[in-house]
Amino acid sequence: MMQAMRVWFGLAAGIVAAAAVGTLLADTDMDTQASGAAARASDGLTYTASGQVQEPAHYRDWVFLSSGLGMTYGPAAPAAGRPPLFDNVFVNPQSYRAFMNTGRWPEGTMFVLELRRALSSQSINNGGYTQGDIAAIEAAAKDSQRFADTGGWKYFDFGEAAVAGESAAPQPPSATCYTCHSQHTAVENTFVQFYPTLFAVAREKGTVKATYDPNRKVQ
Repeated sequence: MMQAMRVWFGLAAGIVAAAAVGTLLADTDMDTQASGAAARASDGLTYTASGQVQEPAHYRDWVFLSSGLGMTYGPAAPAAGRPPLFDNVFVNPQSYRAFMNTGRWPEGTMFVLELRRALSSQSINNGGYTQGDIAAIEAAAKDSQRFADTGGWKYFDFGEAAVAGESAAPQPPSATCYTCHSQHTAVENTFVQFYPTLFAVAREKGTVKATYDPNRKVQ
C-alpha cells in the first residue's frame, strides 16, 4: 500500500512539474512578444541562391493593409488623359502580428505593392473606377545586416507580371525611393501613416518617428 502511494505521489509531482514548465515557457513567449523582441519573420523575405530577392508567389494570401488611388508625390503627376492607378499593399502575416504587438517591424519583413490599372464603365458601373490588370509589382524588405548601407531596408521592382519564382536585385542606393522613405515615413522606413489601423497601433506603442511631420510635402 505504501509503495503504491509513493508511486502515485511521484507521478503527481511529475505532472505538476511539467505543467509548471509549460506555463513558464508560455509566459516567456508572451513576455518576448510583449517586449518587442520579435523573432525574424520566416514567411516574408526570401533570397535566391544568387542573393536576389524572390517575389512571393502567394502574396495575395498575406495581410492586406490598404489601397490607394492615383497617389503621387512631389512633382510627379498622373499622365494626362490616363486613369489613375490603384495601389494595393500587402505584408507577410508574421510581421503583421509582430507589429500589432510591438509597433515595430521584425527582420525579414516584406511589403508588396501591387499596382493595378483603373477601369471605368465596367459592367453595370457607371461612375468611379474598378481595378483592372496589374501594371507593376514592387516590394520593400527589411534585413538590417544585408541592407545596412541603406538603413536596413531596400526596394525592388518585379515588373508587370506576378510570376512565381521571379526575382529581382534591389534598387540602387541612388534611387529616389530611399530618400523619400527615409524622410517622410511614420514608422521606420514604412508609410504606416497611410494604413489607418497600423498608425493607431504605432501611436499607442509610441513608435512613430519623432521626425515625422504629417504636413511635410515632398519637394
